[in-house]
Amino acid sequence: MLETKVLCSSVDQTDFSVVLLSTMLLDSLWVLIGLGLLYFGADWLVKGSSSLALRFGLSALVVGLTVVAYGTSMPELVVSVKAALAGQSQLAIGNVVGSNIFNVAAILGIAALIFPIKIQFQLIRFDVPLMITVSLLAMFFLRDGLLERWEAAILFCGILIYTIGSLIYAKRHTPDAVHAEFDESVPKVQGTMWSDIGFIVGGMLLLILGSHFLVDGSIGLARTFEISEAVIGLTIVAAGTSTPELAATVVAAMKKEADIAVGNIVGSNIYNLLCILGAAGLVHPLEVGGVTWIDFGVMLGVSVLLIPFMISGFVLKRWEGVVLLAIYVGYIAWLWPK
Repeated sequence: MLETKVLCSSVDQTDFSVVLLSTMLLDSLWVLIGLGLLYFGADWLVKGSSSLALRFGLSALVVGLTVVAYGTSMPELVVSVKAALAGQSQLAIGNVVGSNIFNVAAILGIAALIFPIKIQFQLIRFDVPLMITVSLLAMFFLRDGLLERWEAAILFCGILIYTIGSLIYAKRHTPDAVHAEFDESVPKVQGTMWSDIGFIVGGMLLLILGSHFLVDGSIGLARTFEISEAVIGLTIVAAGTSTPELAATVVAAMKKEADIAVGNIVGSNIYNLLCILGAAGLVHPLEVGGVTWIDFGVMLGVSVLLIPFMISGFVLKRWEGVVLLAIYVGYIAWLWPK
């Protein structure tokens, strides 16, 4: 009788392990499919939108500052909005905070290792301080553990003001060399107007499907490994949704297009906090949950660290890239056991 009970217990344990492994593999597959769809969705959206905008006479600089900048951040937007609609506030906020940390510490670190990045004074005088200011504003709104709709509305209005201000400043003060960089980096006009529309529609569909798979798979993995949705958002989701920025920045660094390499990251971080956090909060008030003040502190800290790095010779050097990467690796090592 005892042997029978032991045998049954062993069989039950084996069945449970098989089910657990199957669930984990399926959730991992959804995450991978979601990341792939998000990457190609953003690529198609940028390609179609850029071509259509250039077809209607907009300059490459304007397209780069608006269509390309917004298009590469669309994965974060659709994932955070999807998470907010599903009531997964921790995932939505973790995605934004984690993406900003990944952008500065990992992507800029990698870019600086590829080639030391020359820094324009405009970044130190205005863009990076604005990124830090916006970070502080978001942290202030979230100090009570909740982002309410009126606070989200203020953030969302901020992205409209920032975009208009950037376009006005760029038209008046951008040197010819920077115009040439954007002319080379922005996707060219290809095919017909209908093919542009097809890429835009197809890209949006891929983004929507990708966000669905990524959010559902991430939540499943969090439950399987018994870790918080916030940690999944800060790591897997954040790094995954930042792949368009990673690709664009690495390519720009290899081509020695410093303005695009750094400007893409700083602009993306501002966009994440103002537009994505704002849009997600407008859809549904967001609770901070498992995203801690240490996470916000790392986001703010790596942003502040950029100023002395950039001022030192107006170049982001290789050893500074190593420091940024080391900070990110250390942060992930500290975070993951949670």
